[in-house]
Amino acid sequence: MSGLQLVSMWHDPGTRALRLNHNLHRFARMSTAQPLKKLVSGVVLDLDGTLLNTDGIVSEILKAFLVKYGKQWDGREALKIAGKTPFESAAVIVEDYGLPCATEEFISEITPMFSNQWCKIKALPGANRLIKHMRRHEVPVALASNSPKENIETKISYHQGWKESFSVIIGGDEVRNGKPSPEIFLEAANRLKIESSNLLVIEDSLPGVTAGKAAGMEVVAVPSLPKQNHLYNSADEVINSLLDLRPEKWGLPPFQDWIKGTLPIEPWHIGGPVIKGFGRGSKVLGIPTANLSTEEFSDLLLEHPSGVYFGWAGLSARGIYKMVMSIGWNPYFDNKEKTMEPWLLHKFNEDFYGEELRLIILGYIRPEANFPSLESLIAKIHEDGEIAEKALDLPLYAKYRDDPYLKMS
Repeated sequence: MSGLQLVSMWHDPGTRALRLNHNLHRFARMSTAQPLKKLVSGVVLDLDGTLLNTDGIVSEILKAFLVKYGKQWDGREALKIAGKTPFESAAVIVEDYGLPCATEEFISEITPMFSNQWCKIKALPGANRLIKHMRRHEVPVALASNSPKENIETKISYHQGWKESFSVIIGGDEVRNGKPSPEIFLEAANRLKIESSNLLVIEDSLPGVTAGKAAGMEVVAVPSLPKQNHLYNSADEVINSLLDLRPEKWGLPPFQDWIKGTLPIEPWHIGGPVIKGFGRGSKVLGIPTANLSTEEFSDLLLEHPSGVYFGWAGLSARGIYKMVMSIGWNPYFDNKEKTMEPWLLHKFNEDFYGEELRLIILGYIRPEANFPSLESLIAKIHEDGEIAEKALDLPLYAKYRDDPYLKMS
């Protein structure tokens, strides 16, 4: 076999799928903690809301656009337009807001505004990790989005290594009907040369989940809108974010980057004066948290999925401490807004409201969860604290204790 033929075979999706199948059972056995759901040979990914954090851009643009009509975007149509084709989304907004323009006119006006913002769209947490992992293990991956293909390719061009990681890219303009029709996913299977029943779809929207199931594929839902998980009961699995994806459940190569029950993430910083929270940390849970105002950090809260994180905390002139932090709605208490609640792993003799607190968030422990009792919630929080306490002694995390950001000097 010539070198050219070998390279051609190596990059052919059908050949890769055959090669992958020989290893699926071996990979499936590598994790006994996760029960195998079904062996699959490839993955089909959605783009907006699944890999790219487009929600913030959409809200920003629609807020600015609707002002000219004396309207205010309040996000109430977010669920209606999630996963729809651009034309369908535009039609919903024109009708619901009673705009004095045709859908086509709305699209022609707003499209340039979106095009100018595509370079600012960030990858969602876990997206780069997933794409690199699948490429490293030669898993055939298709990208299938309701957006026009030209727009898809422009968006992913701002993310290094993405375009070459997809065996197939399909836009909504290449099929007759977009999601929730299964047509785009069936076309992905055809181009990958893999039976649809042997493919795993990862989607954030209800139309996408519906399309994947109608195509006969396994579907993992990663809802992009908060508190909507209950609507995704047709999916085979619903996860909080891509950080929680376990490929080995589907017979795919497992991630190997978890360390002592923690997942290292790209470090991020946040800080401000300590404020009074809900008053249940010390009184109800016996776990005093050092709360920060969320008003000026709304973009960060939108960017990071709910869950339990950890890192280091610098507190004014007092010192630097290990820290574990909850981000989310605290389902047990059913918060109405997303909050951040850091717990400094140190016993303080007095309150420190008003003092400057700075955090470096270094890793992820688990998704947000509800609990059957207050006792089980408290036990889990203490378990999270123990995991963070041990992990922060590892050189990978311990080195950040000396970060100048924490010292406020």
